[in-house]
Amino acid sequence: MTDRQPKPPARRQSIRREEDRVLRRQLDRYVQLFQVGQVITAEMNFDILFDVIIAQANRVMDTERCSIFLADDQREHLRLYVATDLQRDEVRIPKSHGVAGWVFSNRVPVIINNAYEDPRFFAGIDRQTGFQTRSILCVPLIDRKGQCIGTMQVLNKKTGNFTDDDREILTYVAGSVSVALENSILYEQLKASDRAKEKVIHHLAHELKTPLAIINAVLDRIAGILQDHDIFSMDKTVARGRRNVKRLLALQEKTEDIIARKDYRSQQRYEDIVEDVAGFLEELSEEDQTPNRKIIEQLTRRIQSIFHTDPVRIEKIRLDEFLHQICTEAFSSCSDRKIHLERHITDNLNIEMDRQVLHKVCCGLLKNAIENSPDEGCIEVSAAREDTAVRVDVRDHGVGITRENRKEIFSGFFHTQDTAMYSSKRPYQFNAGGAGTDLLRMKIFAQRFGFSIDCESNRCPYLPLDADTCPGKISECRPIDAIEDCLTSGGTVFTLRFPVG
Repeated sequence: MTDRQPKPPARRQSIRREEDRVLRRQLDRYVQLFQVGQVITAEMNFDILFDVIIAQANRVMDTERCSIFLADDQREHLRLYVATDLQRDEVRIPKSHGVAGWVFSNRVPVIINNAYEDPRFFAGIDRQTGFQTRSILCVPLIDRKGQCIGTMQVLNKKTGNFTDDDREILTYVAGSVSVALENSILYEQLKASDRAKEKVIHHLAHELKTPLAIINAVLDRIAGILQDHDIFSMDKTVARGRRNVKRLLALQEKTEDIIARKDYRSQQRYEDIVEDVAGFLEELSEEDQTPNRKIIEQLTRRIQSIFHTDPVRIEKIRLDEFLHQICTEAFSSCSDRKIHLERHITDNLNIEMDRQVLHKVCCGLLKNAIENSPDEGCIEVSAAREDTAVRVDVRDHGVGITRENRKEIFSGFFHTQDTAMYSSKRPYQFNAGGAGTDLLRMKIFAQRFGFSIDCESNRCPYLPLDADTCPGKISECRPIDAIEDCLTSGGTVFTLRFPVG
């Protein structure tokens, strides 16, 4: 048996110093990661957030580039939301395409230290930017619900290859990024909701005050005529009319207060408000026998038409024949408009639906497309079977809807023009306007009858703001050289999907 020789003191000190250096490096790295998480999650502004992510990720990972791909609403494509040398939304790829698509689909990180030898690598972005990708570390972005919302990747480590330690570090950073993205999206939604409420208030004031001002003027005129002719038998009737106008004005103020101060989470509450208003106007028209009764009855009919109250009658409908009839009816109502209609409707399409509801939805979408299309423009109506649904698209090539307005398009009482520019013209005229309730009604129909309605839109680059106006005729638009230029500049498509067996 031999005794173990003790290590020399100098060697023990050398080993201890090396262990201390390793521990110090690990501690420094943990502190750095903690600080990165703090910086990223502290930023609430959606646009600034991405710049912060790029800077922090490249710093902690010692890399040349960083990019983030986020899934779209349908989770069919990944959209490049941020990357050095590229504009946001400049790249859009299928969810299984490229390294980012593979990581998104499989929900696992990947290290590629020779990008051009990996079949998953998509070299198109390198060709677009002139950047040369050598190595990639890509990790999934997982939200609080455990759902993959996109991917985060860093490119070209400056010293050496990517390692498993790098993968663990970027996975940690990605966790902070996911939290920050969720917080930022919620923050942006709250801001958009506040802006939408403000627009709702202005718009309702515009919608209600105009007819009330007319009624007031009519009553004043009647009172003046009666006084001039010494007729006093109508004094009580005129006074009753004025009292009821005051009741409507008070109702308007209450509606503004409700919308401004209450957070409605159920569309049913909108229906309750409308039904109350409609009932009140019906009662008012029965009491009032003066000339303003006709105006009140028109208001009543308009409000009662906002939501479907007829008994539900589900029946089998030949959708192709139905759509052809809708197109014929709509274009016969706007024969003075110079708009071309293209139909791409597959024969023998059958769905089960309430006919009146289907008529309101399809007529509303086609009317909306006509009113948003300038003369000399084009509208496309298409219908076809896809998997377990029948899909209907109504597409216009008009100005399009801004990104901010697209978020609120189905929120109700919402219109895409500035309130100061808003005016109700004759139906089917360009920019005819409207109370904004049609799309809310369609969304409620969709929830009630089990179909879906979606909207995609591209805003015309020559008219990027709500306040920018289109002349209403393509040949009068100065930035456009030919009609084809307008047809590819902007537009909106509403998509209906009816489930079928």
